[in-house]
Amino acid sequence: MPQMAPTNWLILFLLFIVIMLIFNIMNYFNMFNLQTSSQSHFKSQLHKPLWKW
Repeated sequence: MPQMAPTNWLILFLLFIVIMLIFNIMNYFNMFNLQTSSQSHFKSQLHKPLWKW
């Protein structure tokens, strides 16, 4: 029984690290997608008047 406690703590710690990594990766990809979409949106807005002229 005494040997079960540290292994459980290690498993919980590893799960916590994995969850944090997944959230960080998801946030990074969301930020990257938002930046690319906003950049393309601004570029299209800038290029529209040029094409009209």
